[in-house]
Amino acid sequence: MNEIDLINTVLGREVSLFKKDLTDNYTEMGRKTKGKNVLVIGGAGTIGFHFIKALIPLEPARIIIIDTNENGLAEVIRDLRSTAEYSLPELLTYPISFSNKIFKKIFLHHGPFQIVANFAAHKHVRSEKDIFSIEALLENNLLQAFDLMELLRIYPPEHFFCVSTDKAANPVNIMGASKKMMEHLIMSYSNCFKVTTARFANVAFSNGSLLESFRRRMDKKQPLSCPEDVRRFFVSPEEAGQICLMACLLGNSSEIFFPKLHPENDLINIADILQKFLSALSYTQYVCESEEDARSKRSVLSTGQYPVYYSKADSSGEKLYEEFYTDEEKVNLSRFDMLGVISTETSQYQQSDFSAVVSEFREVLDEPGLLKDDIVRLLNKHIPEFNHIETGISLDSKM
Repeated sequence: MNEIDLINTVLGREVSLFKKDLTDNYTEMGRKTKGKNVLVIGGAGTIGFHFIKALIPLEPARIIIIDTNENGLAEVIRDLRSTAEYSLPELLTYPISFSNKIFKKIFLHHGPFQIVANFAAHKHVRSEKDIFSIEALLENNLLQAFDLMELLRIYPPEHFFCVSTDKAANPVNIMGASKKMMEHLIMSYSNCFKVTTARFANVAFSNGSLLESFRRRMDKKQPLSCPEDVRRFFVSPEEAGQICLMACLLGNSSEIFFPKLHPENDLINIADILQKFLSALSYTQYVCESEEDARSKRSVLSTGQYPVYYSKADSSGEKLYEEFYTDEEKVNLSRFDMLGVISTETSQYQQSDFSAVVSEFREVLDEPGLLKDDIVRLLNKHIPEFNHIETGISLDSKM
């Protein structure tokens, strides 16, 4: 079964959730994109790549793609040039971080850019395993993002988009709280140029996702480990790129887009997804008592069964369900068919004082003997709704 068929089978749909929204707004998006110069940061990741694939039919003149994953960038170009369903714009890739000093040289040489989209982010809960991983997370999601916004303030695009996460709504982990801070940061520039973002569901079979891990484990005939009590919303990689493209082009400044998925109908237990996945590949599950038991049961593969260990979600920052917005946020559910929009007309911060917030974070990160609790307290100061779940257990300790 190929990747697209597998995704459609697991998600239970063959047509994009956003087909009507894309059709209804195709002409407007084309008008805003045709002949434009585009910068995509983090374009070798799953969401960034599918943003590019959704963008190309709208006929931009050139796309500059930045990513630290050199091999990933090579695959992006090979995939685009091998598919070629549409005439390709000029494509240039650079394997560097957007915090690298060379990035600014590239920006100035190839600019001005009418569209800038940033997908470079730490987006997994496992990114907060210790103080070092937390510092890297904050550097990427907040501090480097600030430097980018300062550059764009001088050279403003027509459209700026930066990816967020559903975990920014009522955050319980440091990653989610950092992305909430990122939302405040970018919105503080909304009077300088158009700024939008999107919170969305788990991207099925995206790089680093649990479903992609299931597939890789099965490729290697390794056992599967799955949380039995975690419910998630899911979109396909294609849908993720489409959400971001529509938020970028159709959003008004300071708006947050999200998929209109319903908690009662669309929140799916990952254990149920796993069973669909196994069935699609002609396996039945063989439930094991522990990780050790699962590792020892590879022999059942010859019988058409697959060893699976189910566990409770007990790692730090693990949220058992997802939500896209809070009761305090202003939400519009009627503007689009399958997209909701959150309006953030006034940011918690103004552009003039966010530099002080960033300086505060940098000073704290430079302190010797810094502890995770120090970071949690600092984030709580700026994100009062941040309710960190601490169990002392990291996802790196699990199979």
